[in-house]
Amino acid sequence: MAVAVLNSYSGADALSIEQRPIPTPGKNEVLVKVAFSPINPSDLATLQGHYGFKDPTPIVPGGEGSGEVVSAGPGIMASYFLGKRVACTGWGTGGGVWSEYVVKSVKGGVLALNKSLSLEQGAMSFINPLTASAFLDISKKEGHKAILLTAAASSLGKMVNRLGRKEGIQVVNVVRRDAQVDLLKAQGVDIVLNSNDAGFEQQLHDVCHQTNTRIAFDAVAGPLTNQLLKAMPPNSKVTVFSALSRQEVQANPGLLIFENKRIDSFWLGPWLSTQNVVKMMLLWKQAQKQIPSHLKSEIRKVYPLQEVKEAIHDYTSQMTGGKILLRMS
Repeated sequence: MAVAVLNSYSGADALSIEQRPIPTPGKNEVLVKVAFSPINPSDLATLQGHYGFKDPTPIVPGGEGSGEVVSAGPGIMASYFLGKRVACTGWGTGGGVWSEYVVKSVKGGVLALNKSLSLEQGAMSFINPLTASAFLDISKKEGHKAILLTAAASSLGKMVNRLGRKEGIQVVNVVRRDAQVDLLKAQGVDIVLNSNDAGFEQQLHDVCHQTNTRIAFDAVAGPLTNQLLKAMPPNSKVTVFSALSRQEVQANPGLLIFENKRIDSFWLGPWLSTQNVVKMMLLWKQAQKQIPSHLKSEIRKVYPLQEVKEAIHDYTSQMTGGKILLRMS
């Protein structure tokens, strides 16, 4: 089988395509013939060694994908998945999914796809849809009627906006280019601010106070985190879930001490592990139903696995124009 291998944590140029034997599933494991896998920001971070997993190289990258279970190891659950179309996660048993075949544990490594979903959409049905669902779940539980979101022109940002409209939650969007402002407004988003505008901080302060926005989900980190904290009313918080700036979080201690503001974090895997099984399956079922509408990802281009380097360079040159998918065979 063909496999994309990362030989050092130095980016896309450290990738190579290798031929390896097709693995055999063990107890409570299945063999997935992978169909598609997207390139996500978390994958780019993995290639540079900036993600939460940093196993010794060489590794197989790829945070999520879709395919069909073609072989099952011993175990009732493994037999249940045989012949089913599944979404698979990229870590744990078997590692990443940029590979023609991958072995996955039935204990969280694979999730059955709705029959109505294409394998293309199924490949993108885990990370962004469940993250967007989690943001809305957290906000509603804490009683927020408005949320602040950075990197809002991303596929995830568009999902959060569509879910927000459905749930009656106002989303205050922060982007960094005028073209992204126009993109979101063309999709019906009413509040979009450009962080590079001269009057950004005052605009953000005014909007956050007008909408009583007291929770922010920040994908950028660096000095922007402090700008978000400063703009919101007292007793607010910023939840950092990525670091696209590749900079350390900045925060004025006076905001934390005297205005009772705080910073916390979100990582999908650990958050899901805190949910009970019933809640987890309900989230998955709801996400599956909404993928054709509120949680749909637009696809810009599909590349064969052998062209993974070209695919990554294409994605990094235009990260808001739709997802790039890798086709495994």
